[in-house]
Amino acid sequence: MAATDQAPVHPGDLRRAIAASAIGNATEWYDFGVYAYLASTMGAVFFPATHDPVLALLAAYGVFAVAFVIRPLGGIVLGPLGDRLGRRRVLSLTVLMMAGATVLIGVLPGYATIGAAAPLLLILCRLVQGFSTGGEYGGAATFMAEYAPDRRRGFFGSFLEFGTLCGTMAGVGAVTICTVTMSDATLLAWGWRIPYLLAAPLGLVGFYLRNRLQDTPVFRELRDTGATERTTGAQVREIARHWRPMLVCMGLVTMLNITDYTLLTYMPEYLTGPLRLTAGTALLVTIAAMALMLAVITHVGRLSDRVGRKPLWYTSAIGFLVLSLPAFLLMGQGWATAVAGLAVLGLLLVLQLGTISATFPALFPAHVRYAGFAVSYNLATSLFGGTAPLVNTAMIDATHDPYFPAYYLMGACAVGLVALLFAPETARASLRGTATPRTDAVPLPG
Repeated sequence: MAATDQAPVHPGDLRRAIAASAIGNATEWYDFGVYAYLASTMGAVFFPATHDPVLALLAAYGVFAVAFVIRPLGGIVLGPLGDRLGRRRVLSLTVLMMAGATVLIGVLPGYATIGAAAPLLLILCRLVQGFSTGGEYGGAATFMAEYAPDRRRGFFGSFLEFGTLCGTMAGVGAVTICTVTMSDATLLAWGWRIPYLLAAPLGLVGFYLRNRLQDTPVFRELRDTGATERTTGAQVREIARHWRPMLVCMGLVTMLNITDYTLLTYMPEYLTGPLRLTAGTALLVTIAAMALMLAVITHVGRLSDRVGRKPLWYTSAIGFLVLSLPAFLLMGQGWATAVAGLAVLGLLLVLQLGTISATFPALFPAHVRYAGFAVSYNLATSLFGGTAPLVNTAMIDATHDPYFPAYYLMGACAVGLVALLFAPETARASLRGTATPRTDAVPLPG
């Protein structure tokens, strides 16, 4: 074992940690994905008083974005708790909150039943989702990274995003089944509720898996040596000292979220709107692209263990700058070319997704890792994640340019390239202790 490696983890514990992290993340993305893919229906059910399909869709996307506004508060509250009380306790809570709020959306009465109270209750549920998600992703990535061996953190970390894609695919799959098997009237009347109610078993399984595990070896070492912060004030001061990695994280997350939410949540609406594909075709095109990403994501994580994280991030950012507009031009030619264009962008995105779970936690030392990651990640996500569908829809409506999403992707990747210039390489670096991880003394193989 190299000097930088943590003590070996029992293979059974490692597998359970991977499963517990991935299924919680899958639940999060299932819940958010279902809402995004049902945006038009949600607009008709909860905002019919607008009398304009575009305004109703914008209102529905506005509620989608509400959850992201509250996410930083979730990160501020839950992140420090994860550093003080442990990763496992907070993660067990977040998965229950997330799934519970989603199930509640599935039983809400619509505008036709209780009037203006319906969208208000919908917003309340979305706020609960957003608050819990503020502590979910940073904690899940930290949990998995701290369980994984240093030399294989990229490979094992990629399973967290494998869960993301599985959750997103499950969400789009549930919506697709409802869309193709029900009439528009049935879907509007009650069919839209089914995908939301299916979140219940996902949440319960996630809670069960997380509650059975010990906390991470890295956190247990901090706790046993008395290196955890004991007061909120001390935590805040310590987090503030790490403003540089927080800015780097926010820049990378800006690139990640604009590309991610544009391609994985907004795309079905884009394909049916400006590109005029049928709803079923648009969903199937999206599923095909995500299936391709699933097939390669763990290989990307393994590759990052060999060549480092930054080369893959650079390849993705430059690829989006060069290929975004040609890919969107391809998507405008029909369903077959839409698959090709989306596949190109999906492969560029998976270079980020396959490495983020190993990259972001390693930007921070262990005693502020959960909080530093959660706060910076969610600040950037609140501004540039859930707002991506809203921004794309509004700007296409305002400019009448169907290729605005391509320009948005390119701008996001320009921001990401600047952040990459200041990001350290952390492949193989130890995550133990209170020092910031680096690989300066751990050369990668040629």
